[in-house]
Amino acid sequence: MRAVVLPAANRPLEVRQVPRPECGESSVLVRVEACGVCRTDLHVIDGELPDAKRPIIPGHQIVGVVEEVGAAVSGIDLGARVGVPWLGSTCRHCRFCDAGRENLCDDAAFTGYHIDGGFAEYAAADYRYVFPIPDAYDPARAAPLLCAGLIGYRSLQMAGDAQRLGLYGFGSAAHIVAQVALHRGREIYAFTRPGDDEGQAFARRLGVCWAGGSDEQPPHPVDAAIIFAPVGALVPAALRAVDKGGVVVCAGIHMSDIPSFPYSILWMERQVRSVANLTRRDGEEFFAVAPKVPVETQVTTYALEDTPRALDDLRHGRFEGAAVVVI
Repeated sequence: MRAVVLPAANRPLEVRQVPRPECGESSVLVRVEACGVCRTDLHVIDGELPDAKRPIIPGHQIVGVVEEVGAAVSGIDLGARVGVPWLGSTCRHCRFCDAGRENLCDDAAFTGYHIDGGFAEYAAADYRYVFPIPDAYDPARAAPLLCAGLIGYRSLQMAGDAQRLGLYGFGSAAHIVAQVALHRGREIYAFTRPGDDEGQAFARRLGVCWAGGSDEQPPHPVDAAIIFAPVGALVPAALRAVDKGGVVVCAGIHMSDIPSFPYSILWMERQVRSVANLTRRDGEEFFAVAPKVPVETQVTTYALEDTPRALDDLRHGRFEGAAVVVI
C-alpha cells in the first residue's frame, strides 16, 4: 500500500510503498478514506514527543471502512464505517483504567505515535477503541471529529458550566468546540494570532460574540478559557482574561515553556489544568452530541502524496478550520 512514513528522527516524511498491515485477533483492518491533519502530528514529526515509534506512519484522525475483522472482534461488521482516534489501546486493568480515567494509563499506546496511523491506504486498529461514524458525516468532514472534536469536547467539559468561554487559537479544535458551546447557549470569545483578521472573521462567521488578538483583553472577563495553541505564554494571558474562580484549560499534548507570572493573576481561586488524551466515554458522548448541534467542520482537503504540504500549511496557518488527507 501507499503510505506517508516518518523514517527516523530529523528525517523528512517519505511517500513509500509498504506492506499492508496485518489484522490481528482483536483488530479491524480499515481501508482509509480520510485522515485529519493535527498539530500533534507536527509534534511527532518534530521530535517533541518522547519515545515515538520509528519508522512510523503518522495520522490519528482516521475514517474508513472495515475490510477485515479479527477472530476476537465483536460488534463491528464488515463494511462498517468507523473512526480511529488518538487513543489506540490501554492496559484496561490499572487503577486509572478501573476508575474510568484510561486517558492516564501508563501503558496506553497512541495512533500515529506508537501505532502506525492513517496517512496510508490501510490502517489496523484494536476494535475496542474505534467509534462508529454517524451517517450524517461524509469521511472528510468526519475526520477532524476524531481528535480536534474529541479533545475539544473533553476540554469543554473541563471548563465546567462557564457561560463566557474564551478560546485561544481558533483552528480545527476551536471551530468545532465553539459550535457545541454555542448550541449550549454559551458566549464565545475567540483569541487568534495578533493581526489575524481572516481568522477573526472566520470566528465571527461561526457566531462568536467577540474576536480579537491573543494580546488583547476581552470586553468582559471570561469564566473559563481553553488554550489550543501550543504557546506557553498564553497561560498568563488567559489568566488575566478569566474572572475570579475561573479556569484555564491547556488542551494541547505539547506546549512551549510557560513563563513566570505574578501570583496576583492566579489568586482568587483561578485554576490552571491540562487535558491529557481522551477516553472512549468522551467519544461516545461527543458522537451522540455532534449530529444534534449539528457540528459542521470546515475542511481543506489534500491527496495522500500532498500530506507533507498539508502539514506545512498547518504549521503556518494557511487554512481555516481543519486539513484532511483524502485517500
